[in-house]
Amino acid sequence: MPNQSARLDRVFRALADPTRRAIVGRLSRGPASVSELARPFAMAMPSLLQHLQVLEACRLVRSEKHGRVRTCALRPLTLGVAVDWIGEQRAIWEGRLDRMEAYVATLQNQEKRNAKRRKPQ
Repeated sequence: MPNQSARLDRVFRALADPTRRAIVGRLSRGPASVSELARPFAMAMPSLLQHLQVLEACRLVRSEKHGRVRTCALRPLTLGVAVDWIGEQRAIWEGRLDRMEAYVATLQNQEKRNAKRRKPQ
């Protein structure tokens, strides 16, 4: 589990940056060259390459060089680590909310019964 936790930390750290999320979003539509990925951003190429290095280091993105063109592609299975963790958290919180809802319903029913008993006849 500690290895999985470190992997999850790297994925969330990489996705914490809006530029990297935009890159992942673009790559979700298919592979793209580095120059194509750089186009929408007002930053120097070395800065964009640093973002790509972070994404590659956590294995969200892979790149291949063909001649003078470096092409990047998304590695969607790596997102599974984050998806699994979020799913676990969601299940925990849904369970808690369901129990809370049941508890509130119980309190409301008790209040109705008590109100009927107090009603003067």
